[in-house]
Amino acid sequence: QVQLVESGGGVVQAGGSLRLSCSTSERTFSTYSMGWYRQAPGKEREFVGTTSMSGATADYIDSVKGRFTISRDATKSTMYLQMSNLKPEDTAVYYCAARKGPLTVRFRDYIDAWGQGTQVTVSS
Repeated sequence: QVQLVESGGGVVQAGGSLRLSCSTSERTFSTYSMGWYRQAPGKEREFVGTTSMSGATADYIDSVKGRFTISRDATKSTMYLQMSNLKPEDTAVYYCAARKGPLTVRFRDYIDAWGQGTQVTVSS
């Protein structure tokens, strides 16, 4: 059973930074593609970004490009979401997502496992 454990959410002022973490087992980390989604109140859960299993390539939605960076640390079986220059519209519950194999996690219907979510609130 795949377990994804997120941490790092909180309240930050606009323009600030936060780093989210998603930890899992070594087996999951090495065999699953992983990425981040978010869900704002009253809205659909949306894809935020992902990086390849090697970390060589990344894919982000336009609204976070240049502000968010996803990285992977194989020694800790952990994926990170570094968020900078945060805006009030980034306020949401952020979810770690995983899909078995090397294909992208960009399509929600193909996600095999979700984390429990962590709240990020950006005040203006």
